[in-house]
Amino acid sequence: MIKAEEHLNNKGLTIITTHINADFDAIASMLAAQKLYPGSLVVFPGSQEKNLRNFFVESMVYLFNMADMKKIDFDDVRRIVMVDTRQPGRIGKLSSLLERDDIDIHIYDHHPPAANDIKGSLEVYRQTGSTVAILAGMLEEKEIHITADEATIMCLGIYEDTGSFTFPSTTRDDFKAAAFLLSKGANLNIISNLISREISPKQVSLLNEMLQASTRHNINGIEVVVTTISTDTYIHDFAFLVHKMARMENMDAIFALALMENKIYMVARSRVNEVDAGSIAAPLGGGGHAFAASATIKGKTLAQIEQKLIEILYEKIRARRMARHLMSSPAISVSGDISCRDASGFLTRYNVNALLVTEKNEGRENLLGYITRQVIEKALYHQLDNVQIKEYMTTEMASVGPDAELQEIQNKIIENKQRILPVIDNGNIIGVLTRTDILNILVRQSQQNYSELSDQPKEQLHARTRNIVKFMDERLTKRIIGILKIIGKVADEVGCGAYVIGGFVRDLLLYRNNEDVDIVIEGDGIAFAKKYAPMVGARVHIYGKFGTAVVIFPDGFKIDVASARMEYYKFPAALPTVEMSSIKLDLFRRDFTINTMAIQLNPVRFGNLIDFFAAQKDIKEKAIKVLHNLSFVEDPTRVFRAIRFEQRFGFTIGKLTSGLIENAVKMDFFKRLSGRRVFSELRQILEEDNPLSTIIRLNDYDLLKMIDPSVTLNKELVASLDSVRQVLSWHDLLFLEESYMKWAVYFLALFRHSNMGVTEEACARFEIAPKLQNIFCKERFEAERCLYRLEMDHLITNDMLYKLLSVFRIELILYMMAVTKQERVKKAISFFVTQLRMTKLSVSGRDLNKLGIEPGPLYKNILQEALDAKLNGLLKTKNDELNFIKNHVPEY
Repeated sequence: MIKAEEHLNNKGLTIITTHINADFDAIASMLAAQKLYPGSLVVFPGSQEKNLRNFFVESMVYLFNMADMKKIDFDDVRRIVMVDTRQPGRIGKLSSLLERDDIDIHIYDHHPPAANDIKGSLEVYRQTGSTVAILAGMLEEKEIHITADEATIMCLGIYEDTGSFTFPSTTRDDFKAAAFLLSKGANLNIISNLISREISPKQVSLLNEMLQASTRHNINGIEVVVTTISTDTYIHDFAFLVHKMARMENMDAIFALALMENKIYMVARSRVNEVDAGSIAAPLGGGGHAFAASATIKGKTLAQIEQKLIEILYEKIRARRMARHLMSSPAISVSGDISCRDASGFLTRYNVNALLVTEKNEGRENLLGYITRQVIEKALYHQLDNVQIKEYMTTEMASVGPDAELQEIQNKIIENKQRILPVIDNGNIIGVLTRTDILNILVRQSQQNYSELSDQPKEQLHARTRNIVKFMDERLTKRIIGILKIIGKVADEVGCGAYVIGGFVRDLLLYRNNEDVDIVIEGDGIAFAKKYAPMVGARVHIYGKFGTAVVIFPDGFKIDVASARMEYYKFPAALPTVEMSSIKLDLFRRDFTINTMAIQLNPVRFGNLIDFFAAQKDIKEKAIKVLHNLSFVEDPTRVFRAIRFEQRFGFTIGKLTSGLIENAVKMDFFKRLSGRRVFSELRQILEEDNPLSTIIRLNDYDLLKMIDPSVTLNKELVASLDSVRQVLSWHDLLFLEESYMKWAVYFLALFRHSNMGVTEEACARFEIAPKLQNIFCKERFEAERCLYRLEMDHLITNDMLYKLLSVFRIELILYMMAVTKQERVKKAISFFVTQLRMTKLSVSGRDLNKLGIEPGPLYKNILQEALDAKLNGLLKTKNDELNFIKNHVPEY
């Protein structure tokens, strides 16, 4: 027996209890109450469900000062604390204590008052989604310490009783309590694992009865489910069962009526805007909000209430708005063969901003895509008047059926960024919907419904934003974080917005290291750079024509600074003309969506990720997509970058983007590119970790000829490039700490089978520096003659090998090692690189002078003889070298 003297210093025993079949909220509330009543005992009035019993007994029982009711001497109990209930019939045998006059009763509950509620000396009642939220708030007010495990259990109670904050009973206090518990270390992973609620056999039976009794009503195009059930006892989890049924059957709207004892309870759930659960519950004496409501009715039969409910449903439910009612018909469409100039005429004639593009096939109009006024105007600007519109139409597009609802129409137009949405029935285009149509519909709705329907589009039409400060702290070095914060502060001081953009942000989200910091300033970037540089002890280089600057730190670290700008191209493949702009227009000029993200650096919004063009979605889907259909017309070099990024990140070029690449090749826009720009892109490709995959993809698009007609992809070239990769990897693993041009080795292999004239012509076209031209032309052919001798001569000594190879740059040596097909030669070159190349004599001309040899040309011959002997393994030490020279002096 547990006696009172063991607790509360002989002042009597305090026990904490809750209702039978305690749920997580009840158990969490007992734990919280235990913190408010030190020395008290936690007593369950009955057995617990399996999941709760296993959870607490096996892992968390140590947190509770728990006692078995059978071992408690009721005569010693002086106070009973009830949580999550005030019904005497729900605490089992402990209800006998309530009849005693000497028992102090304290109650903490969130359930609405009832006629037979227990009266206590202390009653704490609030209309919250969970009882533990009330108690957690008291713990916070009293500053009572709780552990992370205790916080986890309490938070679990809130999550369960509020349906993870989705039930209509959820209040601000529940969120505040959860926030407090999270600050105390509540573990959301544990909560997530436990919140998957099991239902009891009785509940399964009730749920089955509800499903069997359900009837479906089609009211104004909306399917509404009504179900009824009768039971002799109160069903505490009735709302939970209704919620479960709605989710199981994927119902848009459900109204459940339950006769419990002498009352009828109605619980309603809706997930469509046309069914306002709150307004439907009101005539029945209930209430709630649009998506969840309830009512309690007395003095009526179940049949009466069901009939009344159906009458209200027909009165209150608004007609569903479907595509067939909203579309414009017939659809204006054009053939893909018409020119851009003719398409412009159609747009003007019909006063529309987009046209469907179709082709006739056996009397039916087949949808090919659509083209917008913006694309047409750009095409005309670039003098592409006579090009067929099918070359620049958007082929990836969504469509809807005639019964599509307004929400589906909204989502497809917004998520796919479509100006026009075709309505298709059995393969036939029966009409179109435009963004203007949808906006007009929303404007005509009442203020309440307008706000409900426009929340999502408003967010989607503007930038997607989220704060990633914690992620930045995890991924970036303290130095980079410090630099970015100072940039933001300086930008504030000069009154402009500052953003880090492009590849830096992309690679941050891809978990790739990238410290190439590109800053965009909404304002005067040059003025910002001039103010920022001296503050951090850096110098600045100004490029006034483009409104850019480079800030160079003492250790060589660089930051590129640019004014937010927009670019337009005077003709295809031209360099851009630059104008000042905003961050959105600056990002729109980028090459691909994955490079259009920015992170704001100003202190108030530091760490806000800005995404106007769904870059995060494309990163998740691993897709390379252009921002507009004329992207490759404006700058064909973007084609090379698209392929490079695809191979670097393991992404896939989008279907539309791939088609636009093929069009750019077919239209031969590359012929207008300067050789320098082509070489710049080629060099960046050859600087990738594995350029071979990119070279193969260039060949897939017939783009190798843009590098040079002499470069053709065959098995030998593939083998050579792959061999270069292996040789460079081998060299890098030697950790020789010597810098060299990796890309140059690949370049040598790429032009291996081009003769001197072709190579010189290519170098001239690429405007390659004379020093590099010498390597790729004259020195390359000397290296190939050397390689030929190595392959033909099987008796080459170490000193001969040294003399042959030591005259070449490391790039040419690695090139020879990569392209030779003889393993013997490969090993010989490897031996030279790792052993012979670094061989030096210990003796010098001074030592020869000491030996009495007169200075002169003879020194060179003597030292060369000694080096040859050392290379051939005959000399090890300096004494060996001196003795060798002494022995050979008479010869000289």
